[in-house]
Amino acid sequence: MFESVGALIGSPWIYAVVALSVLLDVFLPVLPSGVLVITAATAAAAGTTTVAADAAGAARHVTEVPSLLALVLCAATASVLGDLVAYKLAWRGGERLDRAIARSRRLTSAQERLGAALSRGGGVLVVIARFAPAGRSVVSLGAGASHRDVKEFLPWSAVAGVAWAGYSVGLGYVGAQWLGASWLGTAVSVLALFVAGAFAAFLMKRPAAAAAAASVPTAS
Repeated sequence: MFESVGALIGSPWIYAVVALSVLLDVFLPVLPSGVLVITAATAAAAGTTTVAADAAGAARHVTEVPSLLALVLCAATASVLGDLVAYKLAWRGGERLDRAIARSRRLTSAQERLGAALSRGGGVLVVIARFAPAGRSVVSLGAGASHRDVKEFLPWSAVAGVAWAGYSVGLGYVGAQWLGASWLGTAVSVLALFVAGAFAAFLMKRPAAAAAAASVPTAS
């Protein structure tokens, strides 16, 4: 599997590709940034071997492994930067963006829940949303459009970015150690990422469902 991407995995360009993918997927949630991070981490955990000559001229094997820590820092930093850019754009979006959010029940609901969570001094919703499909986009745009204080939003965005990046890289590492650098190992790791995303989406919907149930009058 990894022979086809060995040149990229073994070069510094892998960090640039990962960073760009994570940065842009706040605007294009269809980008498979999580899959890319897991693939890079799996290849890094598996390592690549090259043949070099020592001082005596004898051949020896040298293992070149991209840094897992660098992958975490790269993905986390790009995640926070992407959140901040989306936040700033939404902050300055004006009436046109406000109307677009008002037409979206999902954005409106997320904006209200985010505002309530941040006003209570908690931003766990920001962390949970980072794992949910398109949740990062909804929360970042919602925070900017509602003009939440950046000091309230940014620290939780950083926690979310580190948690997501660490989890994704960890999945790639565990998959490589458990099943090796194979399609199966990567597929299992990606499946675990999707399961976490589905669970995060479920948690994000629970407050709205509970509020809706509470608003329904009961027969006496």
